[in-house]
Amino acid sequence: MLVFRGVPERATTSTVLTIGNFDGVHRGHRALLADLTARARALALPATVLTFEPHPRELFAPEQAPARLASLRDKVELLADCGVDRVHVCRFDHKLAALTAAQFVERILVQGLSVRHLIVGDDFRFGKGRGGDFALLQQMGQSHRFAVEAMHTVDFGGVRVSSSAVRTALASGNIEYAEKLLGRAFVIAGRVMDGKKIGRTIGFPTANIQVKRQRLPLSGVFAVTVSGIAGQPLPGAANIGVRPTVGAGMKPILEVHILDFDRDIYGTHVDVNFLHKLRDEAKFDSLDALKAQIARDVAAVRAFFNTHSNTGTTHG
Repeated sequence: MLVFRGVPERATTSTVLTIGNFDGVHRGHRALLADLTARARALALPATVLTFEPHPRELFAPEQAPARLASLRDKVELLADCGVDRVHVCRFDHKLAALTAAQFVERILVQGLSVRHLIVGDDFRFGKGRGGDFALLQQMGQSHRFAVEAMHTVDFGGVRVSSSAVRTALASGNIEYAEKLLGRAFVIAGRVMDGKKIGRTIGFPTANIQVKRQRLPLSGVFAVTVSGIAGQPLPGAANIGVRPTVGAGMKPILEVHILDFDRDIYGTHVDVNFLHKLRDEAKFDSLDALKAQIARDVAAVRAFFNTHSNTGTTHG
């Protein structure tokens, strides 16, 4: 898959295109991308995604911006897993936001990407003040000779599948339901970095995973698997949050105690797959109290995997 920063002034090839943030690449996104790739193969054109960085709400209302479900790197990998041929990552800034709906179609879709067939969600809005809608796309498609197709809502158990629904499930600790909406385990990927080694001093060494997100969609203690170290995912107990007992005032961190594992993995890029929430974070009066709770958490994780022996995960 080819990844481009921005959109060229003039396209060098026509495209079958979809547009969106695709945060988390959930079941609804996957249904749309399956339609996109099928149409692209039929027309012998590249299946192309136009996405934005940062999220528009991070520009206009950063304090209200949603927690991201995936980093840009993870999103690109998930899009590649879905068979996408090209991704254009367009910088969302005030200049882009000032384009009217008509200018967006003419400059970005027609001139920059030479769209032949466009597939968007049925609630898609675009252009300055979100002034463009599906009806306008159809009208301009007729003028510029590209087809426009609406991808209707995908629901799961009567609930509309959306990034917001996934965030709600994660924030409430319903990890299993989030997995159903995503069609896979929720994953945080990152590089193992050197930590303060507090876990090692109390008998529970942890891998500290670099988390670059400003806001996290979940917090607490979880049963997880870790991929990227061995030939199969390894079970572990993860804490994600601010570690109130030993890390008050610190930035959020993800640390994982991998069961029955004691190798140096600093610098390794891993996927942490969240499977079940055990409890919320809590502050303990002493390291001994924290150690006792971690021992209970590890026992709970072992019990979880004993009753879910076939639990595995894939990133895509």
